[in-house]
Amino acid sequence: MATVILFHHIQGLTPGVKAFAEALRGDGHVVHTPDSFEGRTFASIEEGQAYLGEIGFGTAATRAVAAAEDLPADAVYGGFSLGVMPAMRLIETRPGARGGLLYHGFVDPAEFGAWPAGVPAQIHAMDADPFFVDEGDIVPARAFVEATEGAELFLYPGAEHLFTDGSLAAYDAAATALVLERSREFLARL
Repeated sequence: MATVILFHHIQGLTPGVKAFAEALRGDGHVVHTPDSFEGRTFASIEEGQAYLGEIGFGTAATRAVAAAEDLPADAVYGGFSLGVMPAMRLIETRPGARGGLLYHGFVDPAEFGAWPAGVPAQIHAMDADPFFVDEGDIVPARAFVEATEGAELFLYPGAEHLFTDGSLAAYDAAATALVLERSREFLARL
């Protein structure tokens, strides 16, 4: 079984993020869900963006990374959208990462240095997600998968961004079931 550190999206540590983590716990994994918004959740992406503007992106990132300091380094780091950034940063800067589960977002690994050799990853997003596709996350994601052994990109039909969060209107139960199935297979291989 794996230790998973799973960072929330811009709407906070919502009931849907907690339920996703609980689904992985059901397989025997130890899943930590740090809360870089200190208990605050938001009804929309825009409200989350406004809060992030108030506290500053750097503050949220520092809180997320600090939350992992006392957790095992030999973890699988994962994140939803905004949470992809601290997950990737820790994979690249904290020795011992076992893998990456990156949902609804991706940044060029050069942002934090270089992706460590031998660390597998999965990237999950919808094929018409305006944030993932239109804002360009898909470009470095495709390049990363092409250049990195053990990296996979899964695109699901649809235009929702946070479709794996069962507490949001964007939720897609069928796509989320497939994301969970693939994530479970990934964790089982480690």
